[in-house]
Amino acid sequence: MRFGRRSGRRAYRSRTRRLLERHLAAMLVTALVSMSALLVSYREVQISAGEMRDRGAPAVQGVAATQLALLRAHKEAQVSVDSGIADVVGAGARYENQLAAADQGLSRLSDVQIDGDRGRGVLETVNGLLTSYSSSITPGAVKYVSDEPMQTEKFAEAETLLTRRGTGVVPRLDVLQGHQMDRIDTLTSMSPLRWSGWAVAELGLLAMALITLSALWVLRTRCGHSLDLCLLVSLLAVVLLATGPLIATNKTQDQLATARDRLFRIEQQAHDQQDRDQQDHDQQTHDQQARALRVLADAQQAVTDESTKARAGLAAEGWQSGTYYGALAVGALLVLLPAVGIGRHLNADYWRTG
Repeated sequence: MRFGRRSGRRAYRSRTRRLLERHLAAMLVTALVSMSALLVSYREVQISAGEMRDRGAPAVQGVAATQLALLRAHKEAQVSVDSGIADVVGAGARYENQLAAADQGLSRLSDVQIDGDRGRGVLETVNGLLTSYSSSITPGAVKYVSDEPMQTEKFAEAETLLTRRGTGVVPRLDVLQGHQMDRIDTLTSMSPLRWSGWAVAELGLLAMALITLSALWVLRTRCGHSLDLCLLVSLLAVVLLATGPLIATNKTQDQLATARDRLFRIEQQAHDQQDRDQQDHDQQTHDQQARALRVLADAQQAVTDESTKARAGLAAEGWQSGTYYGALAVGALLVLLPAVGIGRHLNADYWRTG
């Protein structure tokens, strides 16, 4: 009988040991999987915010500003000719300033545009067309001021190069802007892949919490131990990881959505001005031209203001990187604490005495 009781006790201890070892293995695997998914998913959102801040917002603002500068430069040249200023100073200082602003905008766009090789090809074509545009409008405003038919022809050539649907400078930039806005929409949206990453992370942390509770129950009911401090701290770490990075991600996504809306308004400003310019092309008096210039100037200021607000909303904040490194540190504890807590009991009660 005594031998039978000892044998039964050994079998019971052996089953308990295996049960604790399974808990430990499950906790380690679950912690590693959920932490990997969480850190990768959180990092993806931060990378998107950085790309929006460093390239996306400047690229969209740059295209819109360049389009508006070109439209305004052309309008200034027309006004200078209609008012007789071109007879004295050519197309005028305002035309030169706006054209210089457009050149600078195109130079910056080559560094920040987010349409890859296709975008670089568009910008190369636009630069060539802009050279042809200058070659047409400059003689029209300077050389042929006394030859109205030739002046009219040169201005018509320049306007065709600038605004012709599909092949002009401004429409080509509009195509580039459309591709960039598609990229912006991708950067600021939670794709199914990102949702899947967060689902794996949160479900893994839920499983981790349940396994930890189960391990605490086994230690208390089958081993006679009171609540283990390491496992309790591990349970707290699970709660922190399940909530902290998720809240930070949600806040960053709100910032991205706000910035996206501002960039869409920037894109719309330039698009509206193109439509208005085409509608008013053949029916502009001097007063209407002056009003059109004011509208263009207001649109340029609106683009600048919206761009400033968009970048400010995407400004890197300490809590964003702090959350990532904090999650990394807590994740390391989530792996170590169960190994210390359960491992200590296994070593003291089973491995050394087994």
